[in-house]
Amino acid sequence: MLTDRQNKILKLIVERYIKDPTPVGSKAISKILNCSSATVRNEMGELERLNLLEKTHTSSGRVPSETGYRYYVDNLMEMKKMNAEDMLKLQIVFKNQQLALSDVITKSLQVISDITNYTTVVLGSTSHENLLKQIEVVPIDDVSMIVIIVTDKGHVEHKNIKLEDVSLEEIKKTVGLINNLISGTPIDEVSHKLEFEIKPIIGKYVKQHEQLYNAFYHVFTDFTNKEVNVMGRSKMLEQPEFSTNIDKIKNVFNKLDSPELLNNITEDDDNNIKVYIGNENNIDSDVTVIKTKFKKNGEEGTIAIIGPKRMEYDRVVSMLEYMKENIER
Repeated sequence: MLTDRQNKILKLIVERYIKDPTPVGSKAISKILNCSSATVRNEMGELERLNLLEKTHTSSGRVPSETGYRYYVDNLMEMKKMNAEDMLKLQIVFKNQQLALSDVITKSLQVISDITNYTTVVLGSTSHENLLKQIEVVPIDDVSMIVIIVTDKGHVEHKNIKLEDVSLEEIKKTVGLINNLISGTPIDEVSHKLEFEIKPIIGKYVKQHEQLYNAFYHVFTDFTNKEVNVMGRSKMLEQPEFSTNIDKIKNVFNKLDSPELLNNITEDDDNNIKVYIGNENNIDSDVTVIKTKFKKNGEEGTIAIIGPKRMEYDRVVSMLEYMKENIER
């Protein structure tokens, strides 16, 4: 259990280090707390002994340890209200009625990435609660068309496909079979039904059945797979922790491009905002991941902000709370 003074010193050091990544000395803290440098040094030494602060090799000042950041987030952080400028930028996106939900989320996270200089991620999926209502096909030219998938919750997805030497009549027959036989099926079961219910009979009705079956199978597989969209990947290069360490930035970039990122960020079912600091996130020991889940009209996914451990925790948490509220409204 820390004393009030130790709590104040730790809070000051974390917040100063977040703004300026240079070790914090006792003199700067003593002026704020109106006590002697010797007193502050003693308290900083005790915080170091408790593994809440670390001493660097280049300075007599201290920096927060991973344990120190965790203690700060759990016990000392005060929620910060979003400033008017940040809120306005996000409101413009959320009030745009022309945007689909997925576009609103992507554009909002791009705004947050630009505001904070952190990397943002959306991991989306279509819930099993979505049932296939119907599919439609809109021809573009002789070989290209748009396949539109509509769910019972009103969610609409579209994908461009190419089919060579396939007549429009054959395409319509295939669409009719799918709509008649598997309409009402949960979206994440459609590919399975195509494989075992449509594939065995499609050859009886459709001449170019193999090409058509493969095309629609891939459309539904792409639709039901989770998608990872990373924005502001290069923002990591602007952080002092990574800008001069090529091996570290390569490791982080590889993780951001890896399918493993999905598992690293979505390992729990909690809908609250979660903070994973350093070794807690399985991405990098100098990285923090702050995330939350969202769910609306059968769509669900995870939004996350990735930055250095020296992240503006209070500001990021308030932004994610604002996003979650507006998405689910």
